[in-house]
Amino acid sequence: MKPQDYMQRCLDLAILGQGMVAPNPMVGCVIVKNGEIIGEGYHQVFGGPHAEVNAVATVADQQALEGATVYVSLEPCAHFGKTPPCSNLLIEKKVAHVVVACKDPNPKVAGKGIERLLKAGIKVEVGVLEGAAKQLNKRFFCFHQKQRPHVVLKWAQTKDGFLDRLRDAEQKGINWISSEESRSLVHHWRSQEMSILVGKHTALNDNPSLTVREVSGKNPIRILIDSQLQVQNDISLFSEDAPTLIFNRLKNETKGNIEWIKIQETATKNMLEELYKRGVHSVMVEGGSRTLQYFIIDNVWDEAYVLVGDLNYGEGVKAPILNRVPTNVHAFGTDQIYYYKRRT
Repeated sequence: MKPQDYMQRCLDLAILGQGMVAPNPMVGCVIVKNGEIIGEGYHQVFGGPHAEVNAVATVADQQALEGATVYVSLEPCAHFGKTPPCSNLLIEKKVAHVVVACKDPNPKVAGKGIERLLKAGIKVEVGVLEGAAKQLNKRFFCFHQKQRPHVVLKWAQTKDGFLDRLRDAEQKGINWISSEESRSLVHHWRSQEMSILVGKHTALNDNPSLTVREVSGKNPIRILIDSQLQVQNDISLFSEDAPTLIFNRLKNETKGNIEWIKIQETATKNMLEELYKRGVHSVMVEGGSRTLQYFIIDNVWDEAYVLVGDLNYGEGVKAPILNRVPTNVHAFGTDQIYYYKRRT
C-alpha cells in the first residue's frame, strides 16, 4: 500500500467520530510495521482518548511499536488537555516515522507536536492528503483560523421563491415545503453541527424542536435570537432535549438547560463572537428569512443548503437571496438541493 492509502484509512476512521467529538477535531490513526497494519483507532468521543492512544492500545505486541510508522490525519497534540500529549506517547513507544496529513491550527499545538517528535529523533512527514484532511475538519479549521464558528445556512423554498405562506397572528405550525425524505436528511445535517440557530419569528410561527430525532446522533445546542424576550417558555425550544441559548438585550440568566445571554446588539458579529468565546465550532442557521439574509449580507457564512420543493405558493414570505452560482445541484426525491460553498 502507498502512504496515501494508509492516510485514506485514517480519514475513513476519523469520520466515525462525527457528531461525537466536537469541539475536538475528528482524527484517525493507523500504525504500520513491515508493510502491515498492526493497529488503528480514532477519536471516539469528546474527553476520551485521542486517535493515537486508541490505535496504540490495539497493538497486540507493544514491542512491535518500536520502529513502526504511524499515520495520523492531524498533527499529534503536544499539550495536556483532557488527556496527555499524544506526541509524548509516540516518543515513549519509540516509533521511527510519523506521517501527518496536516498541521493542527489550534495555537496550543500549531507545529509543537511535530517539533517535539523531530527533537526526539523521529522522522516526520507532513502533507499526505492534506486537502482532504482539512476538508474533513473544516469546522475546526474555521474556528481557529477565522476566530468564529463555521456557519452553515439552510432553508427550504418553493419553486417560485417563497419560504413560507403569508400568515395572520393565529396561524401557527410549519408549512412544509420539502419532502419527508429531505426532512430526515436535514436531521442528519443537524447532527454534524454543534449548534443550530433561528430567529424569533421562526420560533413563534413554526415552534420547531431543532433536534435530530429522525436520525441517530447528538442534539445540537439550540440558539434563539429574541431581542426583547417576546417568546414564551411553553414552546419546544424550552424542552430538556438540548441546551438552549437565547440572545437578547435584557438579561443574563440561567435556569436548567436554558441560558439567556445579554448582548448589546443581536447582530451576527456579536453573536458569533459570543459563540467563539464559548468554544462553539459550528452553527447551522435555519431561519427565518431575515435572519438568514443578515448572515448573507454580513458575509459570515461558509456553506449553504437550499432545498427547493415541488410547490408554488404564488405569494408569501420571500426566500433569502444568495446572488451566486451554486457549487452543486442534485435531485433528492421530489426536491432539488442547491449547495453553495463560499470561496474565501
